[in-house]
Amino acid sequence: MNTLNKIKLIAVDVDGVLLTDTYSPAIKSFVEKHGGIYTSELERLVWGSPHIAGGHNISLVCKLPWSAQKTIDEFFRHHARYIEKHPIEIVQGAADFLGLLQELNVRVTSYGGRTKEYIFDRYMPSLENYFDKDNPYIDTNSIRPGVMEITKEIFKLDFDEVLFIDDINRMAEVARYYRSGFIGTPVTMYQKEQMQDTGVKYIVSSVTEITGEMLTQIDSELETDKFWS
Repeated sequence: MNTLNKIKLIAVDVDGVLLTDTYSPAIKSFVEKHGGIYTSELERLVWGSPHIAGGHNISLVCKLPWSAQKTIDEFFRHHARYIEKHPIEIVQGAADFLGLLQELNVRVTSYGGRTKEYIFDRYMPSLENYFDKDNPYIDTNSIRPGVMEITKEIFKLDFDEVLFIDDINRMAEVARYYRSGFIGTPVTMYQKEQMQDTGVKYIVSSVTEITGEMLTQIDSELETDKFWS
């Protein structure tokens, strides 16, 4: 087993990181279908927000007569039709990546904005053994972005003992605020640009690019408080 000195938990986002990205194209097509203009700022306001907030922001941009709840309900129906043609799948190399994490002296959890029954149990049963037995998946919809809740309330750790891996810059911003570790896996150019503006040093196109050497380097930087410097 390889040893990390500082990191005690690696928390991995599900949608767009371990599972194929179906939300960014569905959000874009939904906004444009309803007369809105899809921009970097809209992506920032919708991605990683609680569902009700995302629905509110979409309804404003598209000038819809609907409530925030009706807007998000309509979006999820739109998304359901989208994944009929573009099924949600485990990304190539995810199992190998999780196997790498399993060789470390850390706990591993996953998180996302849908219920465990909807996303983890349905699409990820083959990966279940790679994750923490008590908390394999955390539904963050009501606690987004969730850095504080995952770190302090669920796992009882210090912020610099946790490494988050996510495709959304909002998580990078909060990780930076709390001095937590962060690896970005952006699936859109907007998110990559926003992560670069935030000062994210570790940006990869896929979890398959994350190596043991990278994790050791991040661990060292967190231990010496140089990760965000």
